[in-house]
Amino acid sequence: MIDKISSWKFAEEYPLEPDYIRFARKHADELGVESVTPATGAQLALLAATGRAKNMVEVGTGAGVSGLWLLSASSDSILTTIDSEPEFQNVAKESFRNAGIPASRLRTITGKASAVMGNMAESAYDLVFIDIDSEDIEALLPTAVALLKPGGVLTVAHALFRDRVPNPTLRDDETVAMRSVLKAFDGSEDFLATISMTGDGLLMVVKR
Repeated sequence: MIDKISSWKFAEEYPLEPDYIRFARKHADELGVESVTPATGAQLALLAATGRAKNMVEVGTGAGVSGLWLLSASSDSILTTIDSEPEFQNVAKESFRNAGIPASRLRTITGKASAVMGNMAESAYDLVFIDIDSEDIEALLPTAVALLKPGGVLTVAHALFRDRVPNPTLRDDETVAMRSVLKAFDGSEDFLATISMTGDGLLMVVKR
């Protein structure tokens, strides 16, 4: 019998996380901020690299772990990263400085994501990554996909939400909210969507 748990653990431990990202992860742990796993970060970087993502948006800066993974995909990509917590943004800026990321490749914005993204140019971005509370994601989806160019990628962290999403008997607000996010793309002719088992699940959606 195939041991799926061992296979998942092996895949999670496969990527080698650079020292500068481990530095950011340490600060995230000190803040009590949950970061994407190294395997999820590597998958984000792969998506950015294969899609030649030049302009990217991140919702949920945290301490900068996922942002650093995204920026690692190329030397000339630009990241706009949004968080409502000024403390997180300050720590993330330290993480970006430690990694040697030039200021020209970053826009760090403190504010409510829906308000910030509503003022951004539509069809101008190659990748949007969302890592916020599941109950806030569904309302943000129309704005997020509007920012994407055709062929652009939307990615959402915690798509399986602690492995609760597949269990129909679990009806807590967070789990139900994430199911609604997934259903928003189910069978859509405008998007191609799939879920990776990486980390806590990563929803990947391509805008046709």
